[in-house]
Amino acid sequence: MEKVVRMSSEKGVVIFSKSSCCMSYAVQVLFQDLGVHPSVHEIDKDPDCREIEKALMRLGCSTPVPAIFVGGKLVGSTNEVMSMHLSGSLVPLVKPFQANLC
Repeated sequence: MEKVVRMSSEKGVVIFSKSSCCMSYAVQVLFQDLGVHPSVHEIDKDPDCREIEKALMRLGCSTPVPAIFVGGKLVGSTNEVMSMHLSGSLVPLVKPFQANLC
């Protein structure tokens, strides 16, 4: 659990993913389109994959991946992120983490 908490706070936007997960890829592209460069952890390439999955579930993820953290706080999975984007609440949330687009 400590590893997940540390990893989820290392950057403004953090995505826990698996290399074969198309939903994780879609979320990554969304954030990049918003000018945010998330830190992506492909947990299937981590020797502690099972422990990370369990920790994400204990933190409240409905599915282990994708799990999206903004500002060190769990936002949720693809459904929650897309709902926030459609409602207009995602952009203000990630604004502090957008790259300068000048």
